[in-house]
Amino acid sequence: MKMDVANEWLKAAKLDLETARYIVKVEHLTPVVAFHAQQAIEKSFKAIIEDKQDKIPKKHDLLTLKNMIRDRIDIENEDLLDSLNSLYIDSRYPGDMGLLPHGQPTLEDAQEFYEFALDVFQEAVMIVEEKA
Repeated sequence: MKMDVANEWLKAAKLDLETARYIVKVEHLTPVVAFHAQQAIEKSFKAIIEDKQDKIPKKHDLLTLKNMIRDRIDIENEDLLDSLNSLYIDSRYPGDMGLLPHGQPTLEDAQEFYEFALDVFQEAVMIVEEKA
């Protein structure tokens, strides 16, 4: 039963990744790519938490979620997680929507966020399927 819920989290993460993939090269949509990358990572982490049969917290902070599964997944680039956290929070406030310290994410930033989210997702899939 837990496996089914974990897979539902992965399906939701995949939708975010598919959305990001379609818009990753559109300059004015880079904040939206960042938002979907954050969401894909959050849902991937929650799939692993669910698979581990832990209670899913009603939190969106990627560093907090990662710490819950640090024994199952190795994420080296916490700076990217931190950047995506900031962008996710700021996306709720239109004046600051999707801004990094240097302004709106560049196309390169968007590509990096997308690829990072894709890597996390693929690792989460392997972790969840490992028990199948």
